[in-house]
Amino acid sequence: MIFVKSKNNYMRVITLEEHVTFPELVNKIPQEAQSRHYIGKSPAMQKMAPKLADITGERLQSMNESGITTQVLSVAGAGADLLDAAHGPAFAKEYNDTIAERIAAHPNRFKAFAHLPTTNPDAAADELERTVKSYQFCGALINGLTNDEFLDDEKYAPIFERAQQLDVPIYLHPGLPPNGVYDAYYRNLPKQAGDFLSIAGWGWHSETALHTLRLIVSGTLDKYPKLKLIIGHMGEMLPMMMVRSDKMFGVDQGGNNQRSIIQTLHDQVFITTSGLFTQPPLQVAIDTFGVDNIMFSVDYPFSGNEIGKKFLEEMQLETADIEKIAHGNADRVLKLS
Repeated sequence: MIFVKSKNNYMRVITLEEHVTFPELVNKIPQEAQSRHYIGKSPAMQKMAPKLADITGERLQSMNESGITTQVLSVAGAGADLLDAAHGPAFAKEYNDTIAERIAAHPNRFKAFAHLPTTNPDAAADELERTVKSYQFCGALINGLTNDEFLDDEKYAPIFERAQQLDVPIYLHPGLPPNGVYDAYYRNLPKQAGDFLSIAGWGWHSETALHTLRLIVSGTLDKYPKLKLIIGHMGEMLPMMMVRSDKMFGVDQGGNNQRSIIQTLHDQVFITTSGLFTQPPLQVAIDTFGVDNIMFSVDYPFSGNEIGKKFLEEMQLETADIEKIAHGNADRVLKLS
């Protein structure tokens, strides 16, 4: 068992926005579909490719050196959401089977979120159930929009229904913006600046916050009150905007939500620290979401485990609260204890 030292105690550390991409599977996606995923072809992503494909080599060594007990793996980049309803399910199944096979020898070090064929919501629900029951996957991670649609569209209800039934969370992760959004907000800039402003520089986080708010004001989370939603990057801007959004969309103020924004976020939404390693955003997250709704994550390999370890060790919190963030909340939400 691996432990990290914090305030004279040693504790388990779980991270749950940690990514893999297997080139041999991505190469099965038709080039026409892959062409819509411009980040996957970027020099930065190509440089990351070996780290994303590795599980038990450099990744495991880095976990050992940084005191990471367990990573919950998920698919980053091009995937089943780029395929149509007929071809997505088989692709997602192969990806999940491959992940399960590659982590089987290290059951205490690696868990996984299912990769879902979201263009076929019924099949996605079935695949979620298969991976949870066959492989003990911890839920599913969904990368942004599907065919430029948010998940509050009624067609995606089977995914939420099954997740609630199985009592596993959905991790809502950023995805690439639709072409229309990119054209409106990020064109006419230097190419690299526009691309990165559309993703990690700003766009990913604002879109995921919007996605979460849509699931609330549409009444979707009220339909599935036991569903757990996870979002990363210290809450995707929502800690800063929570009170203002709540003021604009209180109950009976134009939305279909039966609870306030703040109440729904507290009841059903959990956030991770992935990719944000300074103390002020953490304090805002604690002040708004509460320490019981925050889970530690790194965003490996896009962020380094050593940076995450330093951030965790520098938290100016009571040991009991650090333990909640480091592993206790994840143990509870993902049933990992």
